Amino acid sequence: MDLSPGQQKAVFVLVVVVLAALGYWLILPKISHSHAAAQAATSPAPSAPGSVSGSVPASQVPQAATPITASPAATGPVNIYSWLPFTQQGLADAAAVTVKFGADYNTYSYTESGAAYVGAMNGLITGQLATTLQGLYSTPGVANVRKGQKQVSTGTAVIDSLRTFGPSSLTFIVTAGQHLVTSHGSSNASEQYAITLTGSGTSWQVNDIELANVGQS
Repeated sequence: MDLSPGQQKAVFVLVVVVLAALGYWLILPKISHSHAAAQAATSPAPSAPGSVSGSVPASQVPQAATPITASPAATGPVNIYSWLPFTQQGLADAAAVTVKFGADYNTYSYTESGAAYVGAMNGLITGQLATTLQGLYSTPGVANVRKGQKQVSTGTAVIDSLRTFGPSSLTFIVTAGQHLVTSHGSSNASEQYAITLTGSGTSWQVNDIELANVGQS
């Protein structure tokens, strides 16, 4: 049966309405399901009693293994002198001898002899060093200049460091100062020496003195 143009238009409109209704019915469940899933993903999880909203209950959080710590060993003052071949008192005595010798080394007067010069160091230096120093002090050229200028010298000494040590010897680096008064005026000077002592315990004597930079690169 042929439909008139008006009937054809009505049938077309009816088909469109039916298809639209069918499409809505098919799509709606999927939209509702997706919306519900999105809400579930963004909604905070139920809070445990007494916990912060949205946090996982403490009973459900994996606990880290408790670290094992060793009890600290008993500590106390470290006696470094137990590692050294001398005692604290022994080192102090050696240092005192060094300072006294360093000052005496640069203390002299043009009026005194070589024997008097080394006599002031009696007990501080070995016999061999006493002989060496007396010989140097009495050298004619040196002695004549000292007397001609009427030199009077006063010495000081300060220990800078301990260079080397062993069971029976110590070497200190010392800055020796000198205030020299002559017939031409006065002056001040200083020099660094390596002073070596020999001995043990609290008994020490100087057995060598030389410039600190001798043999050092």
